[in-house]
Amino acid sequence: MSYYQQGGYHPPPRRTNGLAIAALVCAFVVAPAGIVLGVIARNQIKQTGEDGRGLATAGIVLGTVFTLLSVIAVVLWFVFVAWVVKTGNVVVTDFPTTR
Repeated sequence: MSYYQQGGYHPPPRRTNGLAIAALVCAFVVAPAGIVLGVIARNQIKQTGEDGRGLATAGIVLGTVFTLLSVIAVVLWFVFVAWVVKTGNVVVTDFPTTR
């Protein structure tokens, strides 16, 4: 008769930090919020040992990139509008109306 030693219990899986997930999602929707949530999530992950450090980092990076692209787009838009107004190259056409 042989007895087998029972294996140890597996530790429960580590949880993923919820703010890290939110940071990644917000980076695509509201980029500055993704940056803030990512920084908060990384600080929490340091303290709790949860998973999600990569998600938080991705939220910070993508949030920063999208924020910078948005700022550049707004600046270029204002430069374009100022150029059009300054040069007077505004073309206004009358669109035909249907009766």
